[in-house]
Amino acid sequence: MKLSKIKYSRLMGLLLLVVVTTSCEREVSEDAVPATFPSNAEVFTDNPVGLTDEFFISFDPAVGANTNGFGTDQNEAYLGNTSIRVDVPAPNDSDGNFIGGIFRDRGEGRDLTGYDALTFWAKGSTTAVFEAGFGTDFIEDKYPVSNSNLQLSTDWKKYVLPIPDPSKLVQERGMFLFSAGTQSTNGMGYTIWIDEIKFESLGTVAQPRPRIQNGEEVVVQNFIGGTVNITGLTQTFNTVAQGDVTVNAAPAYFEFESSDVEVATVDENGLVNIIGAGISQITATLGGTEAQGSITIESLGDFTPAPTPTRDPENVISIFSDAYPNVTVDYYNGFFNADGQTTQGGTGPGGADLSVDGNGIINYTNLNFVGIGTFMNVPTIDASSMTHIHVDLNVNETLNAGDNIQLQLLNDVGGNETSATVTITSANLAQNEWRGFDIPLSDFNGLSSRSQIGLIFFISNSISNIYVDNIYYYNEQ
Repeated sequence: MKLSKIKYSRLMGLLLLVVVTTSCEREVSEDAVPATFPSNAEVFTDNPVGLTDEFFISFDPAVGANTNGFGTDQNEAYLGNTSIRVDVPAPNDSDGNFIGGIFRDRGEGRDLTGYDALTFWAKGSTTAVFEAGFGTDFIEDKYPVSNSNLQLSTDWKKYVLPIPDPSKLVQERGMFLFSAGTQSTNGMGYTIWIDEIKFESLGTVAQPRPRIQNGEEVVVQNFIGGTVNITGLTQTFNTVAQGDVTVNAAPAYFEFESSDVEVATVDENGLVNIIGAGISQITATLGGTEAQGSITIESLGDFTPAPTPTRDPENVISIFSDAYPNVTVDYYNGFFNADGQTTQGGTGPGGADLSVDGNGIINYTNLNFVGIGTFMNVPTIDASSMTHIHVDLNVNETLNAGDNIQLQLLNDVGGNETSATVTITSANLAQNEWRGFDIPLSDFNGLSSRSQIGLIFFISNSISNIYVDNIYYYNEQ
């Protein structure tokens, strides 16, 4: 079987510019037509069509992308003689544990307004799940579209990815995107063949049903200076060949509207900025169709942040703070639902549920217990040289005598595990006020070692709503 890399030599030439002038001043005709771009529909047939010199631009190897499994296969094709071949690596592959990237138009971009879908054919050496899309160009990435739940079969199958609103794509460079790992094959590597990638005007893409917030009516509380990202953006069409097809759609496809711009504004990227106290509902349309779902902002007014830490970063191991670089954290909420956890929160960007004036804050609600994990995908925390753990807490409800929050540390999770707990009582907490706690690690009796701390738990049977900020270990010099 012949597997060849696709690489094109850069074309060199002369650009001859002829300028004809008839006067010192140039008059612009009122009938001038705006420049248009090529509307070439083909992306890959037997060869790539109008793509980059390198053809395939990989995702960043620094995040685990394997750059060695992409090429062409001249012994396998849906039509013609050649297909794209993608060898999906095993999780333990030293060159990367997944493969993916984009095809970018090598010119100024293409006018895709006359098409309603990207289509392609694919087959696999086994059944699996993979992702495909378009609109990602690694330059602006303004109009990306993707479907991350495409089912691969061992026979050639046609896939249809509808364009949420073709009128937006007057100059698009992102022709194709794919990504594949072994999550659906229990770690077994496999091969994908892809052929006949093109944009089409099918005429059978109908019944648009856009959504924001996954179609739900969401209520979010935040403060003046806070920001909220609109998420769960999708567009669903009915297609004759494949029934309903849902794709993830970029915010730029949508037109957002705030019911009260004195409370909150929203930009083309779906970023809500809270500028005043009150209530505002954010809704959207896509291509003139009202999107299902909304996000209602309840602005609670001004917010007092936790004090900014001033300790020397050289003496700090930060888990969650904007004052220091944080270590890589597996999760800020492990969702131990099988063990009876009810806690919500810790799921925003970098764990931050709220962002106020650029400061991220975790908001745990329905708290009974919640774990912050640092033991799965990164080296565990070696706090052997640290003397204290710091955390800032703000209780968002009435405090009663006997209320408390327990802080528990676990070392060597799943191995020779040891753990210990320190209790913070209501006498040291405050309602709607930040309190900082610097707890000596020596107070965690029973924690025999701190060389592999993998879990931090917040536990309470009496307090259900807290803000958390500035979680870090430090060495008191």
